[in-house]
Amino acid sequence: MNLLQLSDFPSSTYDKIRYSDTDRQGHVNNATFATFLETGRVEILYNPDYPVLTPTTSFVIASLQLDFIEEITWPGQVDIGTGIQKIGNSSLVLYQQLFQKDICTARATTVIVQVSDETAKSIALTDQAKSILQKWLLKKQG
Repeated sequence: MNLLQLSDFPSSTYDKIRYSDTDRQGHVNNATFATFLETGRVEILYNPDYPVLTPTTSFVIASLQLDFIEEITWPGQVDIGTGIQKIGNSSLVLYQQLFQKDICTARATTVIVQVSDETAKSIALTDQAKSILQKWLLKKQG
């Protein structure tokens, strides 16, 4: 799998690295990488300008594959690139990369499923949701 540049992603944001994110060696704790990925995901999935969910549905993570490439150190910020690789019937596949000072530090592929709040079972994305999600399709693949 090839790495992308931050500019290749249809959505990008950032998080400030907090001292409390670090471990005893002064590196950002591995679990915090997943928090950075969440920041990128919500920019798409819960964007108030582009609502995707209906009032009776939610998104859940079905799979998260996270590859650690480089360490992240404090202080500073992490840039987060996010794009959609595939839109399915009730799910989508996100591809993300984390960057510190323009160096890719991690990459992740996440399968997100829309579920019914009442039954907790998968439920099809609406045509409108699929149309909105097209905005964040990756033109290049990681």
